[in-house]
Amino acid sequence: MSLKNVKIGFALTGSFCTFEKTIEQIENLVKLGSDVIPIMSYNSYNLDSKFGKASDHIDRIKLLTGKEIIHSIQDAEPIGPKQMTDIMIICPCSGNTIAKLANGITDTPVTMAAKSHLRNQRPLVVAISTNDALSGSAENIGKLLNRRNYYFVPFRQDNPITKPNSLVFDAKMIKDTLEKALEREQIQPIIL
Repeated sequence: MSLKNVKIGFALTGSFCTFEKTIEQIENLVKLGSDVIPIMSYNSYNLDSKFGKASDHIDRIKLLTGKEIIHSIQDAEPIGPKQMTDIMIICPCSGNTIAKLANGITDTPVTMAAKSHLRNQRPLVVAISTNDALSGSAENIGKLLNRRNYYFVPFRQDNPITKPNSLVFDAKMIKDTLEKALEREQIQPIIL
């Protein structure tokens, strides 16, 4: 399946260490002809980190997509009613956001965007990036793995020696995961 002209909601949360490879994937999707609608959580939109300034990430995403970034709950709410997205990806998806999705908490632009998008029974892709995936977040990941309309970018342990509970998505698999999710199929293998 081609991603050309597919309306992709691309939401970023605060796993800042993956922003560089995430933004590269936004660029790849735009090059494929996708209509990428950028969405950022409060933290990803407002916080600088050792991985870069928020304003630099914002400027780059706006330049790549040619769009303003949705970064408030009020601006995210119309996504579903206006059918703005064919598919949505949360990349990176932090443990905090995974917990909120798993437990129906809608208090950020990203969780509102996901809730609004899902009302249309369309696929939501999760790209895990959290240091507690194999501990505190494991239960919530399990809930989402068993939930209708949720699909996962294949993931692996980040660094099993120094961060034994950490999981991170494989950025190279984003395009293929989106294509399969549009066909209502989970790409396999999910654990690399």
